Amino acid sequence: MSTAIRVGIGGWNFEPWRETFYPKGWPAARELEYASRQLTAIEVNGTYYSTMKPATFAKWRDTAPEGFVFSLKANRFATNRRVLAEAGDSVRLFLHSGVSELGPKLGPIVWQFAPTKRFDPADFGAFLKLLPSQLDGVPMRHALDVRHESFRDPAFLAMARDHGAGVVFTESDDYPAIPDLTTDFVYTRVMRTRSELVTGVTDEELDSLAACASRWESGGQPDRLPLVEADRAPARQRRDVFVFFISGAKERAPAAAMALIERLA
Repeated sequence: MSTAIRVGIGGWNFEPWRETFYPKGWPAARELEYASRQLTAIEVNGTYYSTMKPATFAKWRDTAPEGFVFSLKANRFATNRRVLAEAGDSVRLFLHSGVSELGPKLGPIVWQFAPTKRFDPADFGAFLKLLPSQLDGVPMRHALDVRHESFRDPAFLAMARDHGAGVVFTESDDYPAIPDLTTDFVYTRVMRTRSELVTGVTDEELDSLAACASRWESGGQPDRLPLVEADRAPARQRRDVFVFFISGAKERAPAAAMALIERLA
């Protein structure tokens, strides 16, 4: 099965991008059309805050070119709760809002948890059982964006593997890094872009990111990452790789993504 490395940003509507990314005078109604032809993926943040309609997902699908992928952040009502095992109704409401309309352009669903949410094996295991492997014939891939140090635990990684879920590798000063591989894709969020750099990151950092992405895609594990299970060799398999430039100096995110795409070409 062929695999791919996709690189993108969070969303496509951001006022400063009209100065740093979109052509001068480009209409706001056509920003997705432009962004989806410069990048290879977008992480949609709007689905975290609002419930979309099937027609909205269908419009995104038809606007983006073949091969482009949308990653969706699951609605916050499914993850920002004390008892995750009780999230069934919210999970179903989000997934049945029209997500499957994206068809082959649907990337991983990101389930983002609060920084204060600790790893509770029983409750988290019950939550993972709520996540389907397919919906309306469309395969579902789930990425767990956990933000508390307690998740740097082999028991959590084993649980993710058992459910075929990925763990988001966050490159950040604020959240724990968990680059251990648990499924057939890798999901990375880079949150350290700087405004003083035109591409948001240095050439050396871009080279390193490109090398990591290529290593992951080919089935390996990059060296010198802060693994939870340092002695565990990942399953040797080719993987889809998703790299998103998120947060940090957001105005630089498109330039960073395009620079990385160029290095991977």
